[in-house]
This record gives sequence, structure tokens and C-alpha cells, in this order.
Amino acid sequence: MVVERDIDDLPKNEANYTALTPLWFLDRAAMVYPNRKSLVHGSIEYTWLQTYRRCRQLASALTKRSVTFGSTVAVIAPNVPAMYEAHFGIPMAGAVLNAVNVRLNADTIAFLLGHCSAAVVMVDQEFFPSAEEALKVLENKSKGKSNRPLLIVIADKNCDPAPVQYALEKGAIEYEQFLETGDPEFPWNPPQDEWQSIALGYTSGTTASPKGVVLHHRGAYLMAMSNAVVWSMKEGAVYLWTLPMFHCNGWCFTWTLAAICGTNICLRQVTAKAVYSAITHLGVTHFSAAPVVLNTIVNAPKEETILPLPRLVHVSTAGASPPPSVLAAMTQRGFRVLHTYGLSETYGPSTICTWKPEWDLLPTDVQARLNARQGVRYVSLEKLDVINPKDMTPVPADGKTMGEIVFKGNVVMKGYLKNPKANEAAFAGGWYHSGDLAVKHPDGYIEIKDRSKDIIISGGENISSVEVENILYQHPAILEVSVVARPDEQWGESPCAFVTLKPNVKETDQQQLAKDIMNFSRSKMPRYWVPKSVVFGPLPKTATGKIQKHLLRAKAKEMGPVGKSRL
Repeated sequence: MVVERDIDDLPKNEANYTALTPLWFLDRAAMVYPNRKSLVHGSIEYTWLQTYRRCRQLASALTKRSVTFGSTVAVIAPNVPAMYEAHFGIPMAGAVLNAVNVRLNADTIAFLLGHCSAAVVMVDQEFFPSAEEALKVLENKSKGKSNRPLLIVIADKNCDPAPVQYALEKGAIEYEQFLETGDPEFPWNPPQDEWQSIALGYTSGTTASPKGVVLHHRGAYLMAMSNAVVWSMKEGAVYLWTLPMFHCNGWCFTWTLAAICGTNICLRQVTAKAVYSAITHLGVTHFSAAPVVLNTIVNAPKEETILPLPRLVHVSTAGASPPPSVLAAMTQRGFRVLHTYGLSETYGPSTICTWKPEWDLLPTDVQARLNARQGVRYVSLEKLDVINPKDMTPVPADGKTMGEIVFKGNVVMKGYLKNPKANEAAFAGGWYHSGDLAVKHPDGYIEIKDRSKDIIISGGENISSVEVENILYQHPAILEVSVVARPDEQWGESPCAFVTLKPNVKETDQQQLAKDIMNFSRSKMPRYWVPKSVVFGPLPKTATGKIQKHLLRAKAKEMGPVGKSRL
């Protein structure tokens, strides 16, 4: 074995080596731009100095309650100032932030709180009933043996104060009062080891109990910096929070905004009208959103839009493959869309469809098709590939051969909390396995074709539900569509399309409209791809706008098998 030797034997010391953490970004922002707006939420405004002091108060108040290294603090809140402050104040105390999806039911929240042994639960006033019920469930399951977490209610001046009063009567502490118990000059300590956990986030758990994704300070630092680099975000950018901060810690943009000394514009509820208003009146330059939000923006009624845009607005999208038609429509309205892809296990987006100057001369539809690909690795990700999961060999870069997307590098999670079996499967062969199926194009860009569980196998042929959906989005009546497998007497499975129609489309004859969609499909795709059934109605979604295909698959299964006759 060859022993690698450096040119010297100089050791690390306190002057030249420190653990990476995004917490220092806030310290710097407060020093460089103490009076610049850090955050705007309705009538509430803070500067970077104020935000820094408030985060130190939170850290101090938690520490006084013995909430520090080894503790977890759960936060159940939408995009409000306290949620942003939690991303700094909690790890400044040495504790771990668990940002909880606000749409989860009480039973699931109870599982999360018990699994991570939450010492504190910070909850927005709107979601206090869910937290209260979850704590009751947790107490009943533990038969009174679990320690009840400290309960803090976050009041919002823009909302009815009645829920806050109710929470106080139930023994909760109001967030601002809790901050007052802390020291705004608290001498917080950075982590001694950058491998120390900074955040914990739970997967959706559609088929089993949610898995706790553990992230470290090093990865959070690198992803936060990488976001700014790959998006060319300038210092002082104004970022609109349409993406929930509880989703992968806001794709780490919570920490990126402090690094670039930008301004956070919080949106409690995301609507097209609110987005256009913030762009026009608050100087928004950037925002991130799932494709379903982009679809809402481009299909918003005229009275809810403000066009033309006062400036070029940069948008990053991820969470599902954006239909090329939606990307083209966003471009036509003056948005520049950056397509990224990633998972909770990779700190949010970790690949980017890097735009190439030569694409500027291509037709709009071709540009949109190229931009719909998942692209290449972030600068902070060391390795990305598409492999044959059976033998771990890379698939050829032919744009046809499907394989599984795998990751390797510093922006891959530490692992799943208390779940060695899941970790063994996730890290098999020295890679993180995504479960997403993709092809690799000759230019090295990857393109997702489906989740492994979403591939439709009809008569032995694989059908990509994503490709069928992209074509159906071109139909003039379709606002949203999701395609899943439905049992088929003849072919085993066949595509079933769940469709939401545009507001101006009348559902006078659904059977005729279904036939029209099928005829449209036959003119655009192979015959065996054509949906044999079309179901109209709203699509079930997660809090981050992802369509819940597992619910649609269950519904398609309940509908029973399609007969042998073709429509």
C-alpha cells in the first residue's frame, strides 16, 4: 500500500482551520449591512442586525432551558419570521432544527416528535390545534412516560389573535415573550465538528413510517454557497419565499440569503396574485417554486396578474419534472427559469440544468425541452451518475438507456435517524440511491423519466408517466395532469390520466372531452402510451405542491381493471 505524503508536515491549528457552518453568514451580514432589510412579512420588517440579535436571543433562551447539543427543536410553521430565525437560533444553541411540514396530520406529527425526542415544539398559531392533538397522541402512545416538550406558540400580527390566547390558556409560551428571556448579545459557539447535525427533515412516508434525514453543518454551508454560485445570485438579491422553509430547509436558501446579505420576503400563503404583487411592489428578483406553482402563475386570470414584469425575475424550480409547455409560458411572461433537481437526502436541489449560450438561438419549444432536463451536478456535489442498479455500471450516454440516479459527495445526508436498515440500502455500493429513473444524454445532462415505482409496465413495455404527462400538458384544456398505472385485463397495466381542467373550460360532456384528449394523445405519442382512461377533478398535493401519485395509484386500483376494448 502506497502511503501518500504531502510536501510538508504542517498541522492544522486554530488560526487556519475551523469547522464549516452557515451560521457565520448571519454574523457577517449583521456586521456588513446592519441596517439593510433582512426580512419583510406584511407590516413586520427587520434589519440584518435585528435578525442577528433575535437569533442570538433564541439561542440564549433555549440554552437557559438546557436545550443544546444533543437536543432537537421541532418547528411547525409556514414562512414567517420565526421560522427563518429558527434556522440560525436553534443551531446557535448547539441543537438540531426539525422543520415540520404544516400539512401533516396529528398522528404523523406525533410520530416525528417521538422519533426525534423533540425537547421543544415551536408552532405557529394557525397550526396549534394540530400540535396539541399530536402531543396528546404522543402522550397516549407512551402511556405518560415521555417527557412533554416545551410548547411555544408563534403569534402573527397579520392574523386573528384568538388562537394565541387559546394556546396561552393551554400552557404554551408566546414566542416573543420567550425571546425576551434570552440575551441578544449571547456568545454563541460554532460547532467544533462540521459533521455535527444542523437539521433533521422527514420524508413523506407514503408507504411506511417517515424517515428522518439528518444533515450536517458542512453540507448546509456548501449547499448555501452553491445556490448562490449556480444561480449567479448577486449580493442584496430580494428573495420571495414561495417555497416552504420546512421543505429541505428551503433548499438551504435560508442560509444563502444571509451569505449574500439579501432580503427575505415572507409569504404566509402562496397565490399568483401575491407573487405578482410582491414582484411589483417589493422589488423581488428571485423565487423558488415547484412546477405546480409555476403552472398557477402562468394560468392566473388577468385581474390577478401584473404584466409586463418591472424587471427580469429569476425562478428556480424543482420537485417534479416541469412540463416544457409551462417553462415556455414562464419565459414568454418575462421569467427566467432555472431547472434544478434533488432530494431531501441531498440538501434539496443538487443538480442544475445549466443554460448554454448556444441555446439562445434555438426555437422556444426546443429551449423549453432542453431546460426540462435535470442537468448536471452542482459545484458542491462531487459525483453524479445514472447507473444500472443490478451491476452498478454507468449507463451509456445515449439518451435512451434508463438507469437509477445516484449521488456521492459532501451534500449527501449523514443518513436516516435510527434506521440502519434504510441506511444500508440507501448507501449500497458507496453511492446514495435516489430511486429515480433517468437517461444520460450525449452532452452529459441527465433527464428523469420516472420514479421506479411510477413506471407503467404495459404488455411488457415500460412507459414513462412523465413523458406522457409532458405531451398531455400541450392539450389546450388541461391545467394539470398526472398519469399513473391502472390495472388492465389485456396488458396488465395501462396509463390512466387524472386531469384538472383550466378554469375557462366547461365540463359539459366529460366523456366527449376524454375522447378528445385520447385522440390528441394518439396524434402525439405511441399508441400503447395513450391513456385508456381519463378522470377529471382536482389533484391531491403535498404542502410543497407535489402531486401525490400514491393516492392516485390507489384510486386507479380501486377503479378496477380496464376492459379489453379500446376507446
